[in-house]
Amino acid sequence: MGRTFYWYPKCGTCRKAKAWLDEHQISYEPVHLVEHPPSKEELKQIIDKSGLPIKKFFNTSGKKYRELGLKDQLPQLSDDEKLDYLASDGMLIKRPITVDDEHVTVGFHEKTFEETWK
Repeated sequence: MGRTFYWYPKCGTCRKAKAWLDEHQISYEPVHLVEHPPSKEELKQIIDKSGLPIKKFFNTSGKKYRELGLKDQLPQLSDDEKLDYLASDGMLIKRPITVDDEHVTVGFHEKTFEETWK
């Protein structure tokens, strides 16, 4: 498997991350996170590989997250239910997510990209 870059083209952070990858000539397969969100199984694999808690994969500043009242619901939900939410709508997923066989980054922090992808 190569490197996959899950992104939303209208997202400024995603565009910055994409520009960084392009500038450093790092190859990736772009996947539009809203049009082609990862399946529940793919998300589980990504989250497991990342070592991060599942809540880090929610776009907590997003409109959809607020509309669904997930801030109050998340603590009571099982991981399986959280995965169902994430797989149901790409707008609920924090972006961008960059993943390869060994690494996962969520969001864009230049230092993290330097350490992980260069």
